[in-house]
Amino acid sequence: MSTPYSFAQEAYSAHGVDTEIALQRLAGISISLHCWQGDDVGGFEDEWEALGDGLAVTGSYPGKARTIEELRDDLAKAYSLIPGSHRLNLHACYADFGGGRKADRDALGVEHFQSWIDWAREGGHGLDFNPTFFAHPRVTDGCTLTHRDPGVREFWIAHGAACRRIGAAMGRQLGSPTVTNVWIPDGSKDLPVDRKGPRERLEASLDAIFSEPLDAAHHRDAVESKLFGIGSECYVAGSHEFYMGYAVTRQKLLCLDAGHFHPTESLSDKISSVLQFVPELLLHVSRGVRWDSDHVVLLDDPTRAIMEELVRGDFLGRTHIGLDFFDASINRVAAWVIGTRSTLKALLVALLEPTAKLRDLEAAGDFTGRLAMLEESKSLPFGAVWDEYCRRNGTPCGTAWIDEVRAYERDVLARRGVAC
Repeated sequence: MSTPYSFAQEAYSAHGVDTEIALQRLAGISISLHCWQGDDVGGFEDEWEALGDGLAVTGSYPGKARTIEELRDDLAKAYSLIPGSHRLNLHACYADFGGGRKADRDALGVEHFQSWIDWAREGGHGLDFNPTFFAHPRVTDGCTLTHRDPGVREFWIAHGAACRRIGAAMGRQLGSPTVTNVWIPDGSKDLPVDRKGPRERLEASLDAIFSEPLDAAHHRDAVESKLFGIGSECYVAGSHEFYMGYAVTRQKLLCLDAGHFHPTESLSDKISSVLQFVPELLLHVSRGVRWDSDHVVLLDDPTRAIMEELVRGDFLGRTHIGLDFFDASINRVAAWVIGTRSTLKALLVALLEPTAKLRDLEAAGDFTGRLAMLEESKSLPFGAVWDEYCRRNGTPCGTAWIDEVRAYERDVLARRGVAC
């Protein structure tokens, strides 16, 4: 009996593409969902209410997670609507301080995240981790690791070092390496005179954070650049050039965030250059609109280009894919589902591309044929293959998941009130 999927198989087979192999490869890719979409980057420290330090979340859609339990419930709902097995990306400000385990950021330990590790193990999720270098009284003059005051730098160095140890414990207990990613907001709103000094201090601070050897089987270090931010419009110490040099010389992972570059830059074009010189890559898939606004990921041209480059360059085995957006203007669970499913769709489109034929045309100098095939492949029935992937994973096809989110909003989220 013919089905939409069997017709799609035939269509792709005519171009030399095996849809079953594509589905098998997609099943082996885990996306790291970001915890901060569920509560607007609030965390659970209580004392520090203002986000600030170059970050802003807009919107006040009802149903924001207010506790760790609510956040985990929302994540579980999102995971149930996303085909495949996926990870969770945690920030240090999401520590569990229940049972009198309170600690400042420089003294955090694995005990503050053990409940997250246990939760992840039960759900079959890997964990990734981030030090939280923002929304804290010791972020002074907009600076952390670059601060002129050695005492401020030492506090944040201790925080970064503690987070690496926590990340390694997560990876060891879960049997899957944790990527711990360092991003700092340090910069200047107006034109600085001294650009060199902060970067020298940042280099020394990072070296101190990374000084403790950790087993790569359990843990990977990443560093993340930014073009500019709110309050750092004229100068960011951790620029792309700075972290590119640092990652290459120290052989760390380089994080490329889709919202952290100029709108005319192509992140997909950076991938092959970066992976020529660093061992692995961390991607934060986001959607910047005119600035680093972290909109929900769509199946748009930039996202497709990123995934196409990963597949064409055979870089999937060296790339860790995470999400990084926060939208409080729509249902937060729906935002997770839309963004992750869009990312997976972009990956599937790339995996279904007749890359071998395209390479042959390019190698033969037939650029007319290459362009023609690139365009014709866009109309191949990838939607039927995606629906088959959802069906095999027991997740809704098409828009059916929206009804489940609306029911969850009615029965759970609406009872929490309006976000503040």
